Amino acid sequence: MPSTNLRTRAADTRGITRVILLLCTLCSSTSWSKEPDWTDYTALLQQHVHAGAINGIRLSLVDYPAIRRDPRFATITRQIAHFPLQQLRSREERMAFYINAYNILAIKMVTDHWPVESIKDAGSLFTTVWKKPAGTVGGQAVTLNDIEHHILRPMGDPRIHMAIVCASISCPDLRPEAYTAAQLNHQLNEQARGFLANPGKGLRIEGGHIRLSHIFDWFAEDFQVYGGVKQFILKFHDHLPTNYEIKTDLNYNWSLNYKEKSAS
Repeated sequence: MPSTNLRTRAADTRGITRVILLLCTLCSSTSWSKEPDWTDYTALLQQHVHAGAINGIRLSLVDYPAIRRDPRFATITRQIAHFPLQQLRSREERMAFYINAYNILAIKMVTDHWPVESIKDAGSLFTTVWKKPAGTVGGQAVTLNDIEHHILRPMGDPRIHMAIVCASISCPDLRPEAYTAAQLNHQLNEQARGFLANPGKGLRIEGGHIRLSHIFDWFAEDFQVYGGVKQFILKFHDHLPTNYEIKTDLNYNWSLNYKEKSAS
């Protein structure tokens, strides 16, 4: 009798093991999460975003007229408009997706109202550009304000402020590639370091003062996860003075991050 029970239990164990293995196989073969294919978006950025300068400020220049004419841009806006958001399962997938969506719709806001001297010109006396419908994401009409303040900021990573680009000279640079979940941490670290290394945009040392972008004033509370603005810049900027006073007073230039090409 005991031997029969042992054989029965062994058979039950083998059966349970087979079920577990089957479930593991199904899980590995099922697409539980999936990001968009950003191939067209990355190619578009690499073709139409180039390093340059305006009034001595180094920045990534965006060729809005060329993007406006490029059929890939319409494809990209349709891609985010119809993407099934339920496929974004992880925090990294959601964050990367919405950073891309913000940047795409900021570009769209400019191209839809071209020509403009500033993205703010796309707004009106009654509705700022940030609260104006910018496009569709996952079947829902959204504003740039919705994406920034109601989706990205609540995720609790202030590095997003170095990644979302409001089409202006003093904004962080538009990265010439899409953000992806796998590379997100590396990409955000690079954006933070690059922004703070740019004295015309992010951080400038003058005498005993460190002058910072107004971004660090507008969103000061977001940087508390790093212990505050000071700890954030210490993490992402090398060779800062030992004794210094921080001022968030660098001029913020809202002119478009675009410069018309000179005739050859």
